[in-house]
Amino acid sequence: MIVVNLIISLFVIVLLQFAGMYIFSLMTPYRDMEEINNGNVAVGITMGGKFVATAIILGIAAYTNASIWHMSLWFAVGYACLIASYWVFDWLTPGMKLSDQLKGGNVAVGTLLAAVYIGIAISVSSLII
Repeated sequence: MIVVNLIISLFVIVLLQFAGMYIFSLMTPYRDMEEINNGNVAVGITMGGKFVATAIILGIAAYTNASIWHMSLWFAVGYACLIASYWVFDWLTPGMKLSDQLKGGNVAVGTLLAAVYIGIAISVSSLII
């Protein structure tokens, strides 16, 4: 029974990680993987930050909840905060549109945004515990 629970939990974790990455990719007006294939380092750095941030929230949600349902619920709450951080950060930087800067290959913006995602994920994770 333990092995079955472990396999189901692992499946759900992988599913939530990729679902989260897919939702993040819908937020940008460009195709993330296409930009990465074209060598856009800024988008690659940002996507890496998204992946790590999603994994942080998912890992804490999985670690602190015994049921898959509660883990998924807390992941959704944390993930909503992560998505909101993108929109708030974009709103707080009125002189530049983040998506345009990333599409243009601005590595500084990509690095900063990746750090914002990871920082927000760590902060939000402390609320999930």
